[in-house]
Amino acid sequence: MDEIIPHPPKGARSTDKELIVVTGSSGRIGYGLIKRLAENYRVVGLDRVGPPYPPKEAECVNFDITDEEAIDSAMERIRYGYGSKISSVVHLAAYYSFNTKESPGYEEINEKGTHKLLRQLQDFEVEQFIYSSTNLLYKPQDPGTKVHEDCPVEPHWAYPRSKLHTEEFIRKYNQAIPAVFLRVAGVYTDWCHSIPLSQQIKRIYEEDLISHFYSGDLNHGSVFVHLDDVLDAIIRTIERREAIPDETPINIGEPVTPSYQELQDKIGKLIHGKKWKTYEMPEGLAKAGAWMRDLFGDPFIKPWMIDRADDHYEYDINRAEKMLGWKPKHALMDTLPTMISHLKDDPEKWYKENNLE
Repeated sequence: MDEIIPHPPKGARSTDKELIVVTGSSGRIGYGLIKRLAENYRVVGLDRVGPPYPPKEAECVNFDITDEEAIDSAMERIRYGYGSKISSVVHLAAYYSFNTKESPGYEEINEKGTHKLLRQLQDFEVEQFIYSSTNLLYKPQDPGTKVHEDCPVEPHWAYPRSKLHTEEFIRKYNQAIPAVFLRVAGVYTDWCHSIPLSQQIKRIYEEDLISHFYSGDLNHGSVFVHLDDVLDAIIRTIERREAIPDETPINIGEPVTPSYQELQDKIGKLIHGKKWKTYEMPEGLAKAGAWMRDLFGDPFIKPWMIDRADDHYEYDINRAEKMLGWKPKHALMDTLPTMISHLKDDPEKWYKENNLE
């Protein structure tokens, strides 16, 4: 029997609060979401066996999303403690790594794991299934062209490809549960907690030589969104579940995309008091350099990333505004001073928060 902590309060079935199930509940988004949801809902978190556990506001049911029997045991625990009616399942559990372009985890966890979870949910009365997807499944566009939900999809590596495949599976096979696809941009916080952003800041902070070079177009960039705004979007999606059509994709991100050059200049100014000189590097030379660094160490920039350096995304969030009444309250360029202030005040903690050496 899977470990369960703690038991739901006595009489949990009779409460008027609706039940929300959150997978990936110990992750950064899941942890913050549970704390927010617990104010108005009963919440059960599903995550890997062992610590870290989600907030005390929720019951944690340990499960392995790649193991159908483990999922079945977890769902039986939910049925026993809370009944068979679930207002919303927020599916955040996923595999994601910058260390490799391809990995079995993308298929086993993101695709097959979601398939197994959905099969188990068919025996419940589930009003909504929220799937956390990504902006990276879209075809990159030129600056000035905003990506809306009906734009072409063209994922270029295993992570976004696994997200697209799972969306397609849900559309094809999931008949009983209304689904929403939140295509979430790159998430950051006041302490950064964004892998590409933290690496970029680290290179400039340490005055690394490679911080002055970029293998893509300096006027290109990617779309981001603050964690607090993501939590707000998910909660609004739950609250408005009856009004959202089945299988609706919704972009969740900031409507303004800063270019790589703008980020370099602002980070350099905030850390060193000056704009950061950055030069475009030919792709072939960049790949050779990344290959050499990868050969003699474990650098963040891998050779396969060079091909993606030119990708550019800007988000059209009109659908989120209309359906959810949502638009972000934060902006990355406005949050950078807070990020850098935390770095300067306590570099050791900042590095630890961002899993940097």
